[in-house]
Amino acid sequence: MKVLKFLSSFLVTAFFLIASPLEFARDVDFFYGYVIPRPVIKVGLVTNLKQAAIKASAGMKVYEVGREYRLLAEEADEVTIRVDREKLSEKFSLQIAESNDRQEAEILASNLSQKLNGGVTISSKSDPAGQDFVIKYGEFLTRGQALEAIHWLETQGLKDIWILKEDVSLPEPGTAWLQIDHRLLSLGSEADLYFIPTHQEGFISLDGRNYRGLFFLKNTPGGLSLVNILNLEDYLKGVVPLELSPETLNSLEALKAQAVAARTYALKNLGRYRHLGFDLTDTQSSQVYGGLSAENPLSNQAVEETTGEVITYKGQLINALYTSTCGGMTEDAENVFLSQPVPYLKSTTCSLEKQPEYLIEAKQPVLTARINDRDITGQITPLLALGLIVPGHEPDYFDQPVSIEEIENSLALASSQKKINGSQLPVKFQPGSSSLNFIDLSRWLIAYFGWQEKAANFVLESEAKYILQASPQLPELKSTDRKSLAYLIQSGLFPAYLRQSDLRKEVTRAEWAYILEKSLNWLDDLFYHGLFISGKDDRLEVMDAQSGEKRWLVIKPEIYLIRKMEEGSFPARRLDLLGGEKITWLEKDGQIELLQADYPPASNLLDRDSAYNRWTVRVSREELEKNIGRYYPGLGRLLDLKVLRRGKSNRVASLQISGEQKSVTLSGLKIKWVLNLKDTLFFIDREYDGSGQLTHFVFTGRGWGHGVGLCQVGAYGLARAGA
Repeated sequence: MKVLKFLSSFLVTAFFLIASPLEFARDVDFFYGYVIPRPVIKVGLVTNLKQAAIKASAGMKVYEVGREYRLLAEEADEVTIRVDREKLSEKFSLQIAESNDRQEAEILASNLSQKLNGGVTISSKSDPAGQDFVIKYGEFLTRGQALEAIHWLETQGLKDIWILKEDVSLPEPGTAWLQIDHRLLSLGSEADLYFIPTHQEGFISLDGRNYRGLFFLKNTPGGLSLVNILNLEDYLKGVVPLELSPETLNSLEALKAQAVAARTYALKNLGRYRHLGFDLTDTQSSQVYGGLSAENPLSNQAVEETTGEVITYKGQLINALYTSTCGGMTEDAENVFLSQPVPYLKSTTCSLEKQPEYLIEAKQPVLTARINDRDITGQITPLLALGLIVPGHEPDYFDQPVSIEEIENSLALASSQKKINGSQLPVKFQPGSSSLNFIDLSRWLIAYFGWQEKAANFVLESEAKYILQASPQLPELKSTDRKSLAYLIQSGLFPAYLRQSDLRKEVTRAEWAYILEKSLNWLDDLFYHGLFISGKDDRLEVMDAQSGEKRWLVIKPEIYLIRKMEEGSFPARRLDLLGGEKITWLEKDGQIELLQADYPPASNLLDRDSAYNRWTVRVSREELEKNIGRYYPGLGRLLDLKVLRRGKSNRVASLQISGEQKSVTLSGLKIKWVLNLKDTLFFIDREYDGSGQLTHFVFTGRGWGHGVGLCQVGAYGLARAGA
């Protein structure tokens, strides 16, 4: 299985064993009629809870379980929980009707209760004129909640609603109050609550985030813990997309590796927080978990296709650690966590052991094309591949004037692929001439694209004169020509240097190619985008970014190659591809006519595309001193940092911090925390002012995380390379 193969390249030694999927029991757990297939996991969402809003997609049952068992709600839509430090002294309700006749009041209350789905009660009050009966709705902890309920009641047609304040004498401070469908209840200190979807396919939410399974509110010595109880595989669907984004790192094989690691970690650490009423947290202290709201179809597929698969060493679940970006090499666990050596958590280079390279060569050279000393060859190469301009052989080919015949042929071929406003070829402006100047070309293009009305009205007369004020031809230009030229320059179709150039000079082939490429804004629609996977002979295996499908394409013998770099895009005579590069290509009848490859930084490392493969942090001495002081007060003025020992990956394993008052030695992961850095793989430069005083520390580093176990971005790189 691929996923297990490339997991091993990060996590195992020669003695590491990967077990077959565990045969989990097919039993289920029943929670008051709600079925959760085993294995079941309990995830702590909130500890020492003070306030929460729980909602259900299709109703929920609320049970109180303590010395007694009590059903608090059969089909509640919303429950608000609040823990008061002080004794609750007041609550609020709403007066929605009133009558001095009990029978009439009961009929009113019955009708309103049916309309409002419950929550309606009757109370009596006495005054000198006699006894009145008040029809009330709901109970609320705050006046604000009561006001929100008034707005809803008004949408139901009720008017003249009054807020009633009532005194509350019990219970004691620290009690949890529950507002269930506008009923106010108190929770005893020995009782727990279960919030269970009424329907098996329903879900519940906490403060707007949706979750599978059920909620459990448990009283612990540390306060109330709100726990999500659900099936392990459903839990993983809320973990994998947050630990390895399927949006940016969209490789199924990498996500499957993440799923196996996350499943192994979860099972290995079940019960870790048993004293708080759950197994794992939903944060980085365990694994980041976002519930149903975080799920993604691709990561769900990864979880489902690896169901039950875990990693073992000598028959026992491993501690499946993973790190975002290892910076090219993982580290021995003992150098980071100060533990005993772990045989399967050893330093490993984040690259293929024998990484193949695939060489593509272009058999025909591409002549350099320049306009105004600017190289535009890469920009116009797609026109060559599409045949919209004809390649030449003379060194000065693109500097020569373009002929009317060449322009006609280019536009005719463009029209055969797509027309804009009809795209009709106009009559020649100078039948006796073999070339055009920019004034004539502007008329030609405006007529060809049908832009006469746009050119005449889009640019104001004063604007056209301003744009062309430096042109020698401005005084002799007709208004229509001024506006046409100004429109084409302002739109970026004509190069900007024409604002002060001789507009009657002949258009060169390079200038025509530039203008044509800018004019055909539909060219991008012809390109495919994706990843290079592998190559063999005259064929390429690519992954289409839009469909996600892999396919093989034949390389056309006359292929054009483009290397895209930070400095721009340039024609290339050859491309050396490792696998996983982003590519763009033109194809016809299953043949690649043009291939553009995004060249990564000069590195063969699998995590090279991560923003954290290399990083630099510059911090002032005072700021770093302040950071260190939060952990080690009393060091005095920060004098220096000294690396005492490095691990196998060159991560700092031991660091001495020297202050005026005393020094301290840090080891392992604590170095990253105290210095507030992304990783411990770093080197230090120091800056001094003119008087020789230390002013700044500059950390040049690699990686993000602790650097132990599976390199997540590296796994993605390995999957992209076809492993």
